[in-house]
Amino acid sequence: MELDTPATTGNRTPLAGALSGAASPPAAPPPGEASPVSARALAAAGETAELEALIAATGLFQEADPDAAIFTFGNPQEMPLQGLVDALRASAEPRSADWYAYKASDEAPRTFLARSLSQELGVEFEPHDVALTAGAFAAISVAFHLLTDPGDEVVIPKPGWFLYAPVLRQALAVPVEASLDPVTWDIDLDAVDAAITPRTRVVVVNSPHNPTGRVYGPEVWDALADVLERASQRIGRRIYLLSDEPYRRIRFDGTGFASPAAHYPWTLIDYSYGKVLLAPGQRLGYLALSPLMPEADRAALRAATFPVQAALGWVFPEAIMQHSVEALETVGLDVAELEAKRDLLVGALTGWGYDVVRPEGTFYLWAAAPGGDAAAFAAWLAERSVHVLPGGIFGQPAHFRLCLTATRDMIERALPAFEEAATAPWR
Repeated sequence: MELDTPATTGNRTPLAGALSGAASPPAAPPPGEASPVSARALAAAGETAELEALIAATGLFQEADPDAAIFTFGNPQEMPLQGLVDALRASAEPRSADWYAYKASDEAPRTFLARSLSQELGVEFEPHDVALTAGAFAAISVAFHLLTDPGDEVVIPKPGWFLYAPVLRQALAVPVEASLDPVTWDIDLDAVDAAITPRTRVVVVNSPHNPTGRVYGPEVWDALADVLERASQRIGRRIYLLSDEPYRRIRFDGTGFASPAAHYPWTLIDYSYGKVLLAPGQRLGYLALSPLMPEADRAALRAATFPVQAALGWVFPEAIMQHSVEALETVGLDVAELEAKRDLLVGALTGWGYDVVRPEGTFYLWAAAPGGDAAAFAAWLAERSVHVLPGGIFGQPAHFRLCLTATRDMIERALPAFEEAATAPWR
């Protein structure tokens, strides 16, 4: 089948282009010659070229300048949490001959997670409705492959996580963006409804939201459930909701959390431990079906989940991670320290005239770039060893994102550059 042309992903940053010539999508073959690369791989590459450039650039910055202030991605900048190290060390010691055998979704961690989810979200999950995955990334891919056929459309938030689209392209599905409210960054229900067509199969939501830090309450999910129910009736097929919740336990100021799984029965939840543990290299997550979903639909999805996970490359967590689930449930980064760093940066930036969204959750801070050109802003800061993520990668070229996993020392070193940049001196 023919794939839709990949959407343009905002402006390329000068620093990315200069530092990563290898990050361009695979070149088209000469006329008359077939490409060895599949159409779907080319489509995915078109969505990830800027990300690849930024990752390469960040690595080069750190290698060239160990004292650089890095605010780009959610990587740890300090030693790992001791509770994580202790749990992995304990789980590495084998208790039986099959300790390191093939692992699908083991019964013990599934039972534990179903009980934990039930307590946390207020609805009764069943163990066989929880599939262990190699992080939320794998859970999202599994969900898309479970629910979509080639050519089906999936509505994703804009701005939103920059890898929804390439995962969809690889699944031969079509990403359709629904913009958030550009002032409040609320979910725009009218935009979601307008994005739905007879080909729509899934709508994706993310709370706490990357990159804005917004946390959406139960009234939002009730209203969205009404939209999706009416739209499902209108198009004559059920629309599913994927609730992307990897930052669920990183919230500030006592902000509560509500999952749409308690409001819309046809909801799937993906979750990752990599955020709250600040260990994205240790892949542990799950995909859970709302217990409110009709039993026939849950049974069908349950039956298909193992085959999909196996076909996608056995995307289950490794044995040590599965053995560690219960111990890791009570381990987490210092949210109070993240909140303090948020307050420091929000206070300083707003004092210098930046338009900043005060995040309610995640470990990100979202702001408008002085002068309206985040690529130029990021390039100017990079020359001063301060590295931020320009918003073009989110389809928002006038904004930028800061990651609060930067150390206090990095923040203090970066503040003078942020103050000077407030006047957009590169113009």
